[in-house]
Amino acid sequence: MTDGPFAESKKTLGGYYLIEAGDLDEALEIAKEVPAGVGVEVRPVRMVS
Repeated sequence: MTDGPFAESKKTLGGYYLIEAGDLDEALEIAKEVPAGVGVEVRPVRMVS
């Protein structure tokens, strides 16, 4: 028996959070609160108007 037509996966699926922070230090403080098993990557996003 199987659970359905799904691949067996033992790895964590990723996602992302888009936050607004004043500077890198504030972004890092927010990133510390993210419940992640392996780590968090912080990247800047350029605003395009």
